[in-house]
Amino acid sequence: MHYPELYLKKHEDKRLRQGHLWVFSNEVDGKRSPLEQFAAGDLVIVNDSAGKALGVAYVNPHALICARLLTRKPNSSIGEKFFKIRLSQALALRERLFDKPYYRLVFGESDGLPGLVIDRYDTVLSVQITTAGMEVQKPLLVKALLELLQPSAILLKNDNSQRQLENLPLEPELAYGELPERLLIEENGARFLINVAEGQKTGWFYDHRCSRAQFANWSSGLKVLDLFSYAGAWGITAAVAGAAEVTCVDSSESALALAAESAALNGVQDKMQFVRSDVFDYLKQAREQNLHFDAIVLDPPALIKRKKDYKAGYEAYRRLNHQALQILANEGVLVSASCSHHLSREDLHEILRASGRHIDRHVVFFATGGQGPDHPVLPAMPETEYLKTFFCAVSGRM
Repeated sequence: MHYPELYLKKHEDKRLRQGHLWVFSNEVDGKRSPLEQFAAGDLVIVNDSAGKALGVAYVNPHALICARLLTRKPNSSIGEKFFKIRLSQALALRERLFDKPYYRLVFGESDGLPGLVIDRYDTVLSVQITTAGMEVQKPLLVKALLELLQPSAILLKNDNSQRQLENLPLEPELAYGELPERLLIEENGARFLINVAEGQKTGWFYDHRCSRAQFANWSSGLKVLDLFSYAGAWGITAAVAGAAEVTCVDSSESALALAAESAALNGVQDKMQFVRSDVFDYLKQAREQNLHFDAIVLDPPALIKRKKDYKAGYEAYRRLNHQALQILANEGVLVSASCSHHLSREDLHEILRASGRHIDRHVVFFATGGQGPDHPVLPAMPETEYLKTFFCAVSGRM
């Protein structure tokens, strides 16, 4: 298969040669290969300035990340066979890691499929396509998924803000089958009801699975506060593992309703309560009412979506951790997490250090965590490592 050619400026091939998969628009030699000659989603051969082929990519001339490498084999044809091989490789890794079909099946660039995320809920697949290049390949992708997994339903979520950057529509699409209103999934020995169509992102957050299991092991007998609880993944898992009582706080009424049903499903409804509230408001009121908890889970959504939001987002993370520490009982446990790529592990480390000192609490990290093994990290792409978690033991002044 012969694809048109995209040329890079001199020395702009270094990052790709080190293993990264992205080409930025200012790295392209616009005289030899004007971006405007390509349509969004076109496949191209990427060449260095000397004309040496680096691989096959898809392009979007209107995006800052104007090309994403699909393969380093310049003679490759991007067709049905390509998708079958990549999906089979991703599936083989997950089947080695998990004994039940509940996991992130594809994690974008890490699985050699940039612009694609797939979560598997047994026979239902929740798919996010975030780039014009992957959107063009949608028919081949769906066909390969049907042949490989024989799913009962494939939902294209299409509600991710990244699609707006690529000028893609945001309407969800049921690409195959029939989707039940709710699904039953299993994680860490607990069962959960989820709503894939109406839920956030792909419907569930598999990435914290390992950290939730760790926390559950340490939560027996504790009074737990689960902030930004969504469908109760942290809180219910802790309750099943023996937490004495659990309070889940979230602003979404529908998420809390699902969490309450899941609590009953696991027989822990009597030790749980669900509070619909803005978390900042709840923390303020809890301090005014002198409430205290033995363990607090602070797992907010991404508060820094873009680099320009860094200052305001950093302050939001600081306030949350500061307020949470204020209502944490002596000898308590704080689990503090961030899924914002733009907030580094060092940033969160510093927020926890400074917050502890500000209120004269002794904070030590006794464990750290990150995304689960179904969210593998591509070493050359720091963008694929986004989740960071600190388990903190917190006592009074030492």
